[in-house]
Amino acid sequence: MSLRPTPPPADLVASDAARALAEDVGSGDVTAALLPDTADVAYLLCKEDAVVAGRPWFDACHRALDPEVRIDWRVQDGDRVPAGTVLATLSGRARALVTAERTALNFLQTLSGTATTTAAYVDAVHGTGCTILDTRKTLPGLRLAQKYAVRCGGGQNHRIGLYDAVMLKENHVRAAGSLTAAIRAARAAQPALPLIVEVETLTQLEEALAEGCERILIDDFDAASRREAVRRAKSPPFEGRIPLEVSGGVDMTTLRDIAADGVDFVSIGGLTKHVRAIDLSMKLGPAP
Repeated sequence: MSLRPTPPPADLVASDAARALAEDVGSGDVTAALLPDTADVAYLLCKEDAVVAGRPWFDACHRALDPEVRIDWRVQDGDRVPAGTVLATLSGRARALVTAERTALNFLQTLSGTATTTAAYVDAVHGTGCTILDTRKTLPGLRLAQKYAVRCGGGQNHRIGLYDAVMLKENHVRAAGSLTAAIRAARAAQPALPLIVEVETLTQLEEALAEGCERILIDDFDAASRREAVRRAKSPPFEGRIPLEVSGGVDMTTLRDIAADGVDFVSIGGLTKHVRAIDLSMKLGPAP
C-alpha cells in the first residue's frame, strides 16, 4: 500500500487560505451578516468521479473564520470517489460556514482537478515502468499546493523551483557556447544539486551521456528518434544509468506509445496548467 502524500507545512497552507479569504471577504461578508449567527451543519458533495486533493486548505479556510468548526471527513486526499459521494460533514457557526464556503471550495475543486487529471495520466502508463512528472507551469502562488495534488494523483514532482536542481535548456546551452561547456560549468558551480540536461538531437544526447548528469530530457523527438535515444542510453557503455525524460508533444493520444518506448519519465505541463475544476458543492443541512 502506497504512503499518503505529505502536504506542505501547516503555516504555508494557512497563509494560502488567509490570502484567498482576504480577496473574497474584504471588509466583511455583507450577505452572511443578514443571517442569524447560530449553530448549523453542512455537507460537502462531490458531483463527479474524482480524485480528492486539498483537504488541508479546505479546513484552513473554515478554521480561519470559526476555530471551533468541526469537519468530519469521510475520505482522504488521494482517494478516488464516484459522483454523488459526500466527502465531509461540518458543524459550526452559520455565518462562518457560508462565508468560507466559496474560498474553501475553490481550493478543493482546483487541487482535486489536478489530482484527477494526474491519475488519468498515471493510469495510462500503468505497467510500462514510466513515471508521470509535473512541471513548473503552475498557477502563481499555488505551486506547492498543486505539486501536492499531483502526488495525490499518483504522479511525482519535477524540481520545485529554480533553486533545487540545475536544468540546462536551449538558452543556457547557447549562452555557454556548447552543451559540454554548460554541463561542466553546472557541475563546477553546483556539485551538490541534481543536474537535468535537455537535448534536442541525438548528437546532443551522446554528448550528455558522455559528460554525465542525473537525467536527460529529450525534447520534441519524433517517435523514431525517441526509440533510438532509448536504445543508445540503455546500450553499453551507458547501460541505462542515466534515465530519460520526455517532454513536449504529450497528450492522452500519444502518452502510451511514448511510455512503451522505454523512457523513464514523462513530464506534462497540463497537469497543473490546464486545470478543470471538479464539480463540488457545500450545502447547509444534514447530509442525505
